[in-house]
Amino acid sequence: MKAFNVRVYGLCINSSNEILLSDEFRLGMKMTKFPGGGLEYGEGTRDCLKRELFEETGEEIIVGNHLYTTDFFQQSLSFKEFQLISIYYFFSFVNKPNFPISNKAFDFDKLTDGAQSFRWLSLDAISPDMLSLPVDKYVVTKLLAK
Repeated sequence: MKAFNVRVYGLCINSSNEILLSDEFRLGMKMTKFPGGGLEYGEGTRDCLKRELFEETGEEIIVGNHLYTTDFFQQSLSFKEFQLISIYYFFSFVNKPNFPISNKAFDFDKLTDGAQSFRWLSLDAISPDMLSLPVDKYVVTKLLAK
């Protein structure tokens, strides 16, 4: 069966010109990505991002402008029978973020599935090779070109 896997991700840039990254351990591998996740049936893409960020951080967000939607074929890395479609929006937090933010990558105790930590990274320091997912890498190049 061939199907689609729709993912929605958010880019949050703070007043110090830093972008929020999520370091995670999933499916047996470490990955650095933008916050967000999978669209559920019956859900709009903006509502998906709000739900995902609330699940991950406990914070409410305001979804801003759309940045990018995948416009090339990308096979899902985890489910080979799925074509991945990723949608990216800018977002901001409703209130000052009140969840743990680390200064180092993969700041969690154990490599258990679902382990996650967040960190800010200067836009001056980011490069595509710092991100794990192919579409995230592409989005970084688009972001840096602006």
